[in-house]
Amino acid sequence: QVQLVESGGGLVQTGGSLRLSCAPSGSIFSFNVMGWYRQAPGKQRELVATCTSGGSTNYADSVKGRFTISRDNAKSTVSLQMNSLKPEDTAVYYCNARRFISASGKTYYDYWGQGTQVTVSS
Repeated sequence: QVQLVESGGGLVQTGGSLRLSCAPSGSIFSFNVMGWYRQAPGKQRELVATCTSGGSTNYADSVKGRFTISRDNAKSTVSLQMNSLKPEDTAVYYCNARRFISASGKTYYDYWGQGTQVTVSS
C-alpha cells in the first residue's frame, strides 16, 4: 500500500516563502502524474500544480509565476516551492500521485497525502 507523506507546511507572513515536499512510504510505484491540491475552509479542493513523468507542468492561474513544482522520478517525490505568498494561499495542501490503469490515462488510481497546513498571515 502506498502512503504519501508531506512536509514543509507552516505559518508565514505575506510575501514569504515555503517549500512543500512529498515522498511515498511503503510500496513505490512509477507515478504518471504527481501534484499538489489545496482546500481552504468552506471551499472545494482545487488543483494547484501538477507535473507529469515527462516533465510537463500545469499550474492554477492564481499561482502562476509564484509557485514552482518539481519532481524526482527515480524517488517518486514531488516538491512545491511557494514564493510571494498571499493570505488567499492559506489552505491545507494535499500531495497527489496518479497511476494510470489504462494506456489512455482515462482510467487511473489516485493516492493522497494526509495534508499539511499552510497559513499566510497579513
